[in-house]
Amino acid sequence: MISSIASSSSSSNLNALASSSGNFSITGNESESTLNIREKQKDALKKMLNLNTPIPMNTTANEPVWKLFIYDRYGQDIVSPLMNIKELREFGVTLHMQLHSDREPIPDVPAVYFVMPNDENIMRICQDFRNHLYDHYHLNFISPISRAKLEELASAALQANCVTNISKIYDQYLNFISLEDDVFILRHSDKDKISFYAINRPANQEPEIEFIMDHIVDSLFSFFVTLGVVPIIRTPKGNAAEMVGEKLDKRIRENLRDTKNTVFNGSDIQRLGVSSLSLMFTRPLLIILDRSFDMATPLLHSWTYQSLLHDVLDFKLNQVFIKESNSSDNNDSQKVMKKSKMTAYDLSNQDKFWNQHKGSPFPQVAESIQEKLDSYRSSEEEVKRLKSEMGLDGNIPDAAISLLTDNTHKLNSAINTLPNLLETKRIIDLHTTVASAILEHIKNRKLDVFFEIEEKIIASKGHLDQKSALTPLELIRDPNAGTPEDKMRLFIIYYLHHNFSDAEYEQYVAELRNVGCDLSPIEYVKRCKFLANPAASSSVSSSNQNVDSIFQSLGGGTKTVNMFSKLMSQGSQFVMEGVKNLVVKKHTLPITRVTDALMEAKSTPETDEFRYFDPKVLAKAQNLYGEDGGTFGSSSSPSSKNPFQDAIVFVVGGGNYIEYQNLVDYCKTKSKSSPKHIIYGSTEISNAQRFLSQLKKLTNEMI
Repeated sequence: MISSIASSSSSSNLNALASSSGNFSITGNESESTLNIREKQKDALKKMLNLNTPIPMNTTANEPVWKLFIYDRYGQDIVSPLMNIKELREFGVTLHMQLHSDREPIPDVPAVYFVMPNDENIMRICQDFRNHLYDHYHLNFISPISRAKLEELASAALQANCVTNISKIYDQYLNFISLEDDVFILRHSDKDKISFYAINRPANQEPEIEFIMDHIVDSLFSFFVTLGVVPIIRTPKGNAAEMVGEKLDKRIRENLRDTKNTVFNGSDIQRLGVSSLSLMFTRPLLIILDRSFDMATPLLHSWTYQSLLHDVLDFKLNQVFIKESNSSDNNDSQKVMKKSKMTAYDLSNQDKFWNQHKGSPFPQVAESIQEKLDSYRSSEEEVKRLKSEMGLDGNIPDAAISLLTDNTHKLNSAINTLPNLLETKRIIDLHTTVASAILEHIKNRKLDVFFEIEEKIIASKGHLDQKSALTPLELIRDPNAGTPEDKMRLFIIYYLHHNFSDAEYEQYVAELRNVGCDLSPIEYVKRCKFLANPAASSSVSSSNQNVDSIFQSLGGGTKTVNMFSKLMSQGSQFVMEGVKNLVVKKHTLPITRVTDALMEAKSTPETDEFRYFDPKVLAKAQNLYGEDGGTFGSSSSPSSKNPFQDAIVFVVGGGNYIEYQNLVDYCKTKSKSSPKHIIYGSTEISNAQRFLSQLKKLTNEMI
């Protein structure tokens, strides 16, 4: 059946799935960094929407072929952070629909499918065949489709007599989500299936663990196919990260063995830009870490714009959802109705203000918004003044006639800048709304106080000055400070950096119980701390060294808090005196120090025992590393001590924007002669609330 379909159309590709994908398609300007996963994945999507034909570089685009775009929820999650409606229109998409929605037949127009090859989707595609919905089917699968499911499609096409309507079938290898040029996650829909909780459930059996690991490896394999490189892999021993590293190494190696059908053959190399071409010959380092290596950072109260936003607001797939203000409504019934209305705001890489300030301390963001607003008002007033002088708002005064020509020129110039002015106003309004929503949480929950005391905990390595103005216990007791979750986060951070006596521990637990905290997360954290090092004193000492002054790296210390107090006292004003003089100290988080050691090929106690995998070392390595049943091409030490310029840092069990920003800051410290490019990835980006809830569930399932 497969061969009959393949022969029915010259453009079919049923028997050459591995060579599909278009992962090297380049249609726009190259980024300065050779590692730009967002552009790589977007280029692959553009090629797919171009009916899987290359898009010529530096040529005027032809009139697009009008088409329908059919996707499932996984495809929607992948596309939505990368392409908006306008961009889809530019590639000829006249209508985009969910695969499982009610759809009417539309003849003559090709239908481009972008879906996962799961049972539910295959059944629906077969139903589309039977209903003869479209004349041309371009089937693109996010992950490779199995032979059995391919035969199921072939059988349905034959029975529906629509074999000649199937134009192309492709494996796209796009099973991941690019959020930034240098940030990706594996899943948004069904992310619970590969979460920290799912991986660490006490009741997990081997088949369940294998299922989770295989899903993670499938996505990472897609990532490297899209990026177009074979990495060197480093992992710690004895956890999920090692298992992922082993499986990924095996998956890539097996694909490389089949030299005719390998997806790493660079068949599209002639269309690559210079930086992409160089990437083909400079292999990046893949560092895979387990979330349990640092459980404090995901719970910290941050002070930078992006991480604060993700902590206190509903932020997902580069959209933030905020309740619409009802302050201008006088009708009580309308107020109630508006309270439940959420407005979505896009925070994309096209937003220059967001790109510039997402990693800035929040007080600095507030001042920048005020400066932008003042600049906009000045431009607006200039237009009004010119209109007044020219008499466009009334009669032209005699004294103004002689200035008419000059002012007309100025007004025309002002009008020409109007589109930019309107876009500036939109950006100002957006970030004013977002910053105001964040500010409300800071004021209501005293997040500045939590930030300050957590910074002191880590800076003092858990040994707080007894004469401190405020202790963690006093903040926990404060009925006006934070939510029960805020207080639990504070306690866990303190617990991970401080040696508690039994009496002190019981005192804290009693206070947490009194303020309504769910104590469940504590037990799981206690177990992890004990397993990391049964000797509590050495564990705390090591932990303190690993995260020494972490919180200052998130945007500043007490001085920042003092500055922000002025902001809060001014209501809705974003003016902050003295913020420009703020010196933000930068320190490295545990993830950044491990990354630095591995990229620079340094010998450190933290990384000396990391495993080393090179998927390009094929069967010839069997005699070296395979005799004891180990993985081919794996060892505990790299074969080369050369530093790496490019790295992908991936966290199994969930990442966060705090770690991402710390890695960004690390790259900025490197000189132009030895730059570093890092992509940060994780199974998901989770905020403290979600991570805390997973700790709670794990405790409840502990035996």
